[in-house]
Amino acid sequence: MVSKQTKIINATGLHARPASVFVAEAKKYESKVTIANVDKGSAPVNAKSIMMILAAGLGNGTTVEIACDGADEAAALDALVALVDSGFGE
Repeated sequence: MVSKQTKIINATGLHARPASVFVAEAKKYESKVTIANVDKGSAPVNAKSIMMILAAGLGNGTTVEIACDGADEAAALDALVALVDSGFGE
């Protein structure tokens, strides 16, 4: 299992469009992928479920921890952290 913390930098946080982009990227990998709100100490949620991500309320400036566990965990983590760090093109 690998994990990394990063900060959500896009102005609107993980609302519907960026959340759907995040889920689509996570689903490209066979590894189990979770995302957690570090600031609130929330339990990790399934990053392949748009409903779980939206319910987590991950807004601008939130520090999140992305964790991946499986055969392609390193590639999944690198891609998802890069996506968050890019601000989802917003």
